[in-house]
Amino acid sequence: MIYSLNGKIILTEPNAVVIECGGVGYKCLTTINTIRSLPETGKQAMVYTHMIVREDAVELCGFADRSELNCFRLLTSVSGVGAKVAIAILSVLTPEQTAVAVSSGNSKALTKASGVGNKLAQRIILELKDKVKEIVPSDTTFTSLPDSAEIIPEGNISKAIGALAVLGYSPDYVTPYMGGIDPSLPVEKIIGETLKAIGKK
Repeated sequence: MIYSLNGKIILTEPNAVVIECGGVGYKCLTTINTIRSLPETGKQAMVYTHMIVREDAVELCGFADRSELNCFRLLTSVSGVGAKVAIAILSVLTPEQTAVAVSSGNSKALTKASGVGNKLAQRIILELKDKVKEIVPSDTTFTSLPDSAEIIPEGNISKAIGALAVLGYSPDYVTPYMGGIDPSLPVEKIIGETLKAIGKK
């Protein structure tokens, strides 16, 4: 398994980037959001990768950060969602927006992606929301955590916790990072600030 690539960008396409590492150019299928975040051709870049092995091909998918990679893996765990559909979704929605769409049941947001009809969007929400429910029961209230200051998530903080669960982060893990975040911020902003805090550790 190739975990990541770190090298010079030698080519970018609408949904792919080629990174040269040790004299070998690796083509990675990727999202428009990742391409926008990468430096220009000829500069050094690093992407996290996911390898897809099929009978007729071996493909690499590359992502600018682990949140996008984790979201891609969750999306492709849904029946009927392949790499191209997951990349299409993450090209029109950030991982934070995808998590919010799933946790709030917003199928319309998912159908903005090419190849995603209402039926598939509903399936994505159903299958991933079930995973969220396993981690964050709807009637759960967090009042405190062991070895941490008392934190009482409510409103948008609670919604952010549910959305972060879609990205694979448990409530016990993320809540300590939310201590200094303004609960009046939009859900996507809270998620982004939490992921930044996690990334600094």
